Amino acid sequence: MQSIINLLTRAVFMSTPLILGALGEVIAERTGMMMCAVEGIFLSGAWGGFVGAYLSGNMFVGFLSAMLCGMLVALLYGFCTVYLGQHQIVMGTAVAILMTGFCTFFYRIVFGTPTSPLKVNPLPVLRIPVLSKIPVIGQVIFSQNIISYLTYLLVPCVFYLLYKTALGLTIRSCGENPEAVEVAGINVRRIRFLAVGAAGILGGIAGAYYSLCNVGMYNSEIISGRGWIAFGICFLGNWNPVGALLFGIIFGISDAIGIYIKALGVSGIPSELFSALPYFLVIVLTAMKKQFNVPAKLGVNYIKED
Repeated sequence: MQSIINLLTRAVFMSTPLILGALGEVIAERTGMMMCAVEGIFLSGAWGGFVGAYLSGNMFVGFLSAMLCGMLVALLYGFCTVYLGQHQIVMGTAVAILMTGFCTFFYRIVFGTPTSPLKVNPLPVLRIPVLSKIPVIGQVIFSQNIISYLTYLLVPCVFYLLYKTALGLTIRSCGENPEAVEVAGINVRRIRFLAVGAAGILGGIAGAYYSLCNVGMYNSEIISGRGWIAFGICFLGNWNPVGALLFGIIFGISDAIGIYIKALGVSGIPSELFSALPYFLVIVLTAMKKQFNVPAKLGVNYIKED
């Protein structure tokens, strides 16, 4: 029984950055922006978060640094696509590749080539009084870190923003009928650019989660495609915050199962097979899904007519 509880606790822990990244994707892609730069945003957040936390000795500074790095990378992507009219998928992929080299290069600029990995103490678990004492649920849900709690609280906030406010209507309309939004006197490109920046902030925090909450260190392989999983979660969740939450938890469970089975050291089965479980799940679920409620103008640059 305790093994199952530990597995579920780990699943909630591992789902947090995926949900965060997927929420950012939902916001940006609802405006029509195909956020293919998400892998680079995650990596820049992991790099910026670790560098900030290590140099300052303060986790809060680390997460602020991660937010800034994620936002800057996203705004670079947004400037090239929204204002320069570059192809969204090509530019997103280019930015993701750029960040791989950028983070490795500047890590060496800042720290040189250390003989042993540099580390920080991971963000501690914050047990909520009384609630953490509830059998099973207390350990699984109410014995997490502060980022996990804020992420799960953010889901209903984003849902309310998108579906219950005028701003949310504007965001969704930019991805469905940007011409009508422009006729109403609203700057479509500005909305898209700001949405991309917001997605970058959330993606930066998600990336920092891996370096500051999970392993307490940084290396160039720390994200290993998890940004693309967040990208897939947005699609599988039909660009809905609730869907992002649901599939984020599913992928968190698959990630936790892979780590758990690897730790058991099952003989005769390559450990890489279990590491690939979340990525295999993306392919299977995408192939099984029959219908996607894709925003009508997703991936289509908006050019204002004179």
